Amino acid sequence: MKRLLYLLFITAVLYSCGPASEFKLKSPDGLCFSQVKIADNNLLYSLIYHGDTIVRNAEIHLLEGNDTLLKNVTLLNIEESQTDETWNTVNGKNKLVRNNYCRYELSLRNKQGKNMKLEIRVYNQGFAYRFIVPKGSTGLTENSAIGFGCDFTFWAYNGENHNTGPVKLSEYGENTVLNPVVFRTSEGNYFALHEAAITEYSPFVLTNTTDNSFILSQECISGENGSVKTSWRAFILGDCAGDLIESDLLINLNEPCKIKDTSWIKPGKSMWDWRVWGYKADDGFVYGLNTVSHKRFIDFAAKNNIQYLLIDADWYGPEFSDSSDPTQAREGVNIEECMAYAKEKGVGVILYLNDVGAKKFGLERVLKQFAEWGAVGVKYGFMKGSPQEKVLNTRKIVELCAKYKLMVDFHDNPIAPGGDRRTWPNLVTKEFCHAQADAKRSYWPETIVTAPFVNMVAGPLDMTNGWFGLNKAFGNGRQRVFAEIPGTVVAEVAKLIVIYSGWTVLPDAPEEYLKKDDLFDCIRKMPLQFDSYKVLDGEIGKFITVARQAGDDWFVGSLTNRDGRELSVKFDFLDSNKKYVATFYEDAGDTHFEGNKEAYRVQKNIDVDSNTTVIAKLAPGGGQAIYIHQTE
Repeated sequence: MKRLLYLLFITAVLYSCGPASEFKLKSPDGLCFSQVKIADNNLLYSLIYHGDTIVRNAEIHLLEGNDTLLKNVTLLNIEESQTDETWNTVNGKNKLVRNNYCRYELSLRNKQGKNMKLEIRVYNQGFAYRFIVPKGSTGLTENSAIGFGCDFTFWAYNGENHNTGPVKLSEYGENTVLNPVVFRTSEGNYFALHEAAITEYSPFVLTNTTDNSFILSQECISGENGSVKTSWRAFILGDCAGDLIESDLLINLNEPCKIKDTSWIKPGKSMWDWRVWGYKADDGFVYGLNTVSHKRFIDFAAKNNIQYLLIDADWYGPEFSDSSDPTQAREGVNIEECMAYAKEKGVGVILYLNDVGAKKFGLERVLKQFAEWGAVGVKYGFMKGSPQEKVLNTRKIVELCAKYKLMVDFHDNPIAPGGDRRTWPNLVTKEFCHAQADAKRSYWPETIVTAPFVNMVAGPLDMTNGWFGLNKAFGNGRQRVFAEIPGTVVAEVAKLIVIYSGWTVLPDAPEEYLKKDDLFDCIRKMPLQFDSYKVLDGEIGKFITVARQAGDDWFVGSLTNRDGRELSVKFDFLDSNKKYVATFYEDAGDTHFEGNKEAYRVQKNIDVDSNTTVIAKLAPGGGQAIYIHQTE
């Protein structure tokens, strides 16, 4: 529902050389607001959340060549409206999303007579702005200065590495900062700076300065072919770090779904052949890149509530060779036979596609062939090109995949998620993180309790968690496992609850899961898609506890860094009128992420209700998983 509150026309000319003009833009509850003003030849904004100054007098600079467009500006009018709507997600952390904000559109004219607009949305826990660029504008560049309220501590995305931080603004130096960036304020609030609706232009770049501020720059904004809208510069606000993970701000800043029939878009769990190559089962079978192995994966998936099999790189030849044709399988791999067998068993097949093969043999031709074979999705890897080329190519791939009813997962330093799964829900996940055992190395326990608070703020992550054979993953014949896997087997289950992803890709051999069948039963019971996501407690880089609903049941996952710890977990998220029974999957007393990794215990049939509080005892680098089943 949209309601137009008022249309304010300002007929007096407000030149920047005159008295400062200031406007207060409020959220629906009035507790978050922005002060926008024209003063000292600049367009400025401040951002206040629950009385805490997040941003102080940020200067918005938009340039056309060497001309600064937002100096000496006149405010022609402000259009204000409020939106409060709910919508159902196809692929999301929560089934139902509320989109509630106050919108302000500022129409501006500079001294040279150039008109432009600045659109602002203020949410109860968020603030975002974007430019509406007039037709005929070319070579526009944003070069804004975001002054923060204090010398905040921050964490930031860091590619396929452990994230940056914690570090003070004053300690970081004049260096580029990858977004999203998560800040802790002096008042103990948290906020994240990221980008939404990245569809046309290069992602913006952030550079730290020496005066507690970032420079936000974006190049090559052009309205040559008509007026355009930039991506949203978005601030996600919260009282605690978990609020940022739960936020739906980024998806709400994207356009509604453009796919009419979404019935074929189905999140779920997937087996994966890549890391299992060379694994020798107890019956003597050795997994490899061949149809016999793929059928063995499919049989396991069909029996254990696993929806998909991901066939990764090299299935159509060496992935980086321009002679490898993705419309033809290599020797030993019979895609048609595999697809027919998977269909018979009720399992979908996801096929890997490298950027080299897509460009050499024609993206649409390849995707059409995948669809004709019966594939349900594509894992797209190693996209090349400039940042803007990657943005445009990502959109092209997603739209063509939608045309052929294919879901898609982007790997290898893709364009950051920015809520795009609302518009194109067939974009189910991205490897926007250090995926476990990727880049020929493994991540340590501190990464899994940092990535949810930083990377996952941007969107769903393909982290390939869920190792069970931790003591034998490295140096035991597996060709694609390059380092020891630090962690505990219970933590591997908890990670699948904590990390939100449209596809949960399991990296281990079926036989390793069956060896610990009572523990694997927690994964077996996990739904294709959870209904909600709640962060019960957590500190960035230290620990996290998450509860996720699945119909009448719940799953709770807790994780810690290298420190063993005890966490108090309250079950007050349960329905107070219902009764439940819980199964606890726990580290053993002597479990350790570097030594006794696979020790665990399972406690079943424990009565619990909304008044229950349990103490989760987590080993160093360990975790706990809880399955809660409603009984009446």
